[in-house]
Amino acid sequence: MKWYLHVLKNYATFQGRATRKEYWMFTLFSYIFALVPFIFIDSLTVFAPILIWLYAAAMILPSLAVTVRRLHDTGRSGWWYLINFVPVIGGIWLLILLCQRSEVTANIYDTDTQAS
Repeated sequence: MKWYLHVLKNYATFQGRATRKEYWMFTLFSYIFALVPFIFIDSLTVFAPILIWLYAAAMILPSLAVTVRRLHDTGRSGWWYLINFVPVIGGIWLLILLCQRSEVTANIYDTDTQAS
């Protein structure tokens, strides 16, 4: 949960680096929080989809920022996010990039090696 809150504190920070743990914990908790309305509110009501859309709209900027920081951590520019829009292979390619190890040495995006 601390990683989720850490990403929210850096709501629109596109500089720096994000470790694999920070990125994947944020992604995990985002999916969990998106499913909560379906668990506690009857899915036949109109409120569950509205809550999910509001949550998704609020999380666009933080998820984009943490993805860019994750790409920085692997030594790539944030513009690599656009590979996601290539049909069929783009999303798979981005997933592979996001799963790669962090660069242990300092790179051009930050001088820190590994965040705790």
